[in-house]
Amino acid sequence: MHILIADDHELLRDMFVLYLGRDPETRISTAASFDAARALVAHATRPKFDLVLLDVFMPGMDGLRGLGAMLQMENALRVALMSGQGTRDMAEQALALGAVGFVPKSLSAEAFEDAVRRMVGGEVVAELADLPCDTQIGGVRDSFGLSPREMQVLGLLTQGRTNKEIALALDIREPTVKLHVKTVYRKMGASNRTHAAMMAKETGLF
Repeated sequence: MHILIADDHELLRDMFVLYLGRDPETRISTAASFDAARALVAHATRPKFDLVLLDVFMPGMDGLRGLGAMLQMENALRVALMSGQGTRDMAEQALALGAVGFVPKSLSAEAFEDAVRRMVGGEVVAELADLPCDTQIGGVRDSFGLSPREMQVLGLLTQGRTNKEIALALDIREPTVKLHVKTVYRKMGASNRTHAAMMAKETGLF
């Protein structure tokens, strides 16, 4: 099978490729933006893409508009969305447009691989009951409760800065940065730097 994974987080792309690429029969292409994904699909010859998996919030995507545009391309046989902060409402709209799935990034690697294979096989994969509705996440941005300094740290963290670089930028000690980073993780419910950066982007903090 031939799969295109489009996501602007390099670490996530690499993880997806690592797990899906274990099957020698699986060919995987990647893109870091919607425009790059669209170009790959437009110039695909043989085989066409059995599944195009798009990050809802990557550059150029414009949410469901990007989905609609990709669904019109003949080289994309099936199109699905993935998101770290998706809602039931968004998933329902995506399925109504013709998406074959809406996959949370919080899935384990094994569950993600299973979802991909099911979608390639013709199933529609979207556990709507497990997704929050829009009203449930409307206050996510405010509920983090980050202090101004923690917001500064998070902003630099989303730029890929190291703790040492953040300390220099804010003129504070590196141990203090580490403490702020741990507090940011705890308040956001993030497991690591990549997760925190992804949440910050998808909730509109940065």
